[in-house]
Amino acid sequence: MPSFDTVCEPNLPEVKNAVANTAKAIGTRFDFKGTAAAVDLKDKEITMIGDAEFQLVQVEDILRSKLTKRSVDVRFLDKGDVQKMGGDKVKQVIKVKSGIESEQAKKITRIIKDSKLKVQAAIQGDAVRITGAKRDDLQAAMALIKKDVPDMPLSFNNFRD
Repeated sequence: MPSFDTVCEPNLPEVKNAVANTAKAIGTRFDFKGTAAAVDLKDKEITMIGDAEFQLVQVEDILRSKLTKRSVDVRFLDKGDVQKMGGDKVKQVIKVKSGIESEQAKKITRIIKDSKLKVQAAIQGDAVRITGAKRDDLQAAMALIKKDVPDMPLSFNNFRD
């Protein structure tokens, strides 16, 4: 029976490269000379450090442009609150989303069931598997999911015929 998986997975090597390019850009920019501006990636968490909040905004802007150049959707980023460090330094942690949360998975299955398409949706861990008798129905389900869930960077893989 034809099926595919709906997943939310970032391209982690490209995220790592974008963070490295951001760190390089921070090192070469004149307005960051002699400041504590830095960016680091550990376990799907990007940590930005700066002297003030406006500097964090500048670092985030550089990071977003580098991610966009590397074809990584910025909707994978989940910004945390700005935290004060020792002295006058501040830091912000950005989590890189991976996997579909249970609420979002339930929303996707509800959209599929309400569409009256001849397909079934089943939650499998952090992915949603869509199965159907016809390939055209599956493609219609892909289009429906892309249209109705615009806030998540979803991709489709494991397409089986």
